[in-house]
Amino acid sequence: MELPQLKSIKEANEFSPLEETPLTLGQKLSEEKKITNEVSVSLEAEIPEELYNGMKEFICTNPQWDQYQLMSSALANFLFQNGSQDRAVTERYLNDLFNLADS
Repeated sequence: MELPQLKSIKEANEFSPLEETPLTLGQKLSEEKKITNEVSVSLEAEIPEELYNGMKEFICTNPQWDQYQLMSSALANFLFQNGSQDRAVTERYLNDLFNLADS
């Protein structure tokens, strides 16, 4: 069995991609927002049966919602109403507030 030959640093650098052009502030923020929007955290929690039944009923009567959106909205609501200054939390809270009013 033959092992692939290692390239010297000079050889590797010869074929490296060209340096990227610097990004404008708007492009950087856009890229950061894309990354931020893709991040999610898995959460497992025990909740009282009454809350589960209420959540299930809400989702059944509002098919545009799912359990993940509902939990995310509820968490944003709680954080916002308890003094969170995070812009993303405020944005989520307000978006959900007005989207729910439209449905």
